[in-house]
Amino acid sequence: MKFLSAANLLVLTAPLANAAAFSLFDPTQTSLKTNDNEKFPVEGDNPLQYCAKPDSYKLEIESVDLTPNPPLPGQKLTIAAKGTLLETIEKGATVNLEVKWGLITLIKQTVDLCDELKNVDLECPLEKGHMTLTKEVELPKQIPPGKYSVLADVYNQEQKQVTCLKADDIVFHF
Repeated sequence: MKFLSAANLLVLTAPLANAAAFSLFDPTQTSLKTNDNEKFPVEGDNPLQYCAKPDSYKLEIESVDLTPNPPLPGQKLTIAAKGTLLETIEKGATVNLEVKWGLITLIKQTVDLCDELKNVDLECPLEKGHMTLTKEVELPKQIPPGKYSVLADVYNQEQKQVTCLKADDIVFHF
């Protein structure tokens, strides 16, 4: 069974970040807010954190492991994830994405989750229940060196929050 994990949400942003690395974002959108006072790490070998205490989220993540961690430009990234989706996700679900390179915002947009799932070999509807996923992704060699942060805030078709995940201080070197 396949699983939409936090890591998958970050992988969904990789092609967007690569394509939009030097483009402008929609200045009318507001910044996504997170709770920076407390830390809520996602279990496993990964840089992921929940944006807030995950008690009300509809995605219970058991673990996410990234190999290598941290990811390396030009190499394969393997994602292994386990968890439980507490409700079926139908067409109309969205993800608010924000990707930053240092202080520069590369992406700040809302995308259709079902349209983006093809990037991780999934499709809607995502059925409720326990799921696992192992996915390999080729990272581009052209990732500019620096510190990146990613925020993915996911909503179902009724615009109720499914999860919110972030990864701060992802550093790529030459």
